[in-house]
Amino acid sequence: MSQYKKSDINIEVVTDENHVPETITWTAEDGNVYKEEAKALMLSVWDSKQQETLRIDLWTKEMPVDEMKKFFHQTLVSMSETYYRATQDDKMRDTMKDFCDYFAEKTEIKKQ
Repeated sequence: MSQYKKSDINIEVVTDENHVPETITWTAEDGNVYKEEAKALMLSVWDSKQQETLRIDLWTKEMPVDEMKKFFHQTLVSMSETYYRATQDDKMRDTMKDFCDYFAEKTEIKKQ
């Protein structure tokens, strides 16, 4: 009989009186992460019954625009790789990566 393991990832958001995030912290004990600060997060969940994506996109008041541009770029690059691992569609992955390069050029960020 196989053993199942349960893992928790916790996200804590503190907002101001206008519900704008002041702080975002996350904990993932399996990864030895405890109350690590984050300036932004994007979370997507697939609802199979409704056939739609549910999303949470948050960023703190302290998130600079230049960091937001890098955050989006790196997220787009990782999404292209995730798409490829899930579909083995190398043509679309390459097309998505071309867009990522275009995005980096137009936002004048440096790739990391």
